[in-house]
Amino acid sequence: MVGPFTIFSMVPFVLLCSLGIMANGFIVVVLGRKWVQCHWLSPYDVILISLGASRFCLLWLGMIHNFYYFLHHLQYFKEPACQFFGIYWDFLNSVNFWFATCLSVLFCVKIANFTHPIFIWLKWRVNRLVPWFLLVSLLISFIVSMLFFVGNNALYQAFLKGTFSGNITLYDFTRSLEIHYFFPLKLITLSIPSSIFLVSIVLLITSLRRHSCKMQHGAHSAQDTSTEAHTKALKSLFSFLVLYALSFISFITDAAFSGFGSSWYWPWQIVIYFSISVHPFILILGNSHLRGALMKLLLLPKTFWNDKRMSSPI
Repeated sequence: MVGPFTIFSMVPFVLLCSLGIMANGFIVVVLGRKWVQCHWLSPYDVILISLGASRFCLLWLGMIHNFYYFLHHLQYFKEPACQFFGIYWDFLNSVNFWFATCLSVLFCVKIANFTHPIFIWLKWRVNRLVPWFLLVSLLISFIVSMLFFVGNNALYQAFLKGTFSGNITLYDFTRSLEIHYFFPLKLITLSIPSSIFLVSIVLLITSLRRHSCKMQHGAHSAQDTSTEAHTKALKSLFSFLVLYALSFISFITDAAFSGFGSSWYWPWQIVIYFSISVHPFILILGNSHLRGALMKLLLLPKTFWNDKRMSSPI
């Protein structure tokens, strides 16, 4: 029997994921159309369309997986579906973190102003390096998903062999594997891109502070266009940082304290998928091309109605 609290939690989860799917799908469609028309995308747009595609797939997979688990949670770990969902979800989740990190690195390299030779080398070659960053991210994510698959397969094979007897239950074995294998693996694999992300933000903030100090001691007291661009990018990146940190903490917490069959399952899923559902809207509003396409889409019903009124006989 499904309680009212569960139903109340499922509805906002579905709405949140649906909005995220539409937003990420919008990014992929608009930038994909631009790619077809111009046969070229900027490095920033390449990362955006890659990030949007990975999140689009991750949200769809997350919705299907959560409802399947909710309906079959008593025998979920006894079925091959656990491995099927797990390998794709772990791959897409890792891809999402690495692509988001690539976006923060690109922000840092393009906006920050340092004179270190390595930084200058990156600034001049980042356009050609972005495809390689994405390919390496895919390779790392594939390796990570294989490592998680080993743990899921061990759980499935152990159940098939009937090793759960006496005081050892399926729940005990699952929790032991979660704490001693999945949790350290998640902590390590997610800490690497998160550390790179954090370093990029620190470097960008440092560069912005230096630039602001130079402007204050310069001849002009008002901020120039460059400073305004720095400030705008920093605000966008700060919101990115908050959502990225929320996503990182939620996944690590889920690995350490996940409760199977808990009444708080759906509220916790809202927390997990909140970042990848909300951040696309920030990216759309911060990109002039995407923002313009969104305004045209929102004004389309009004334009259609005005054209219909003008074409109708008096």
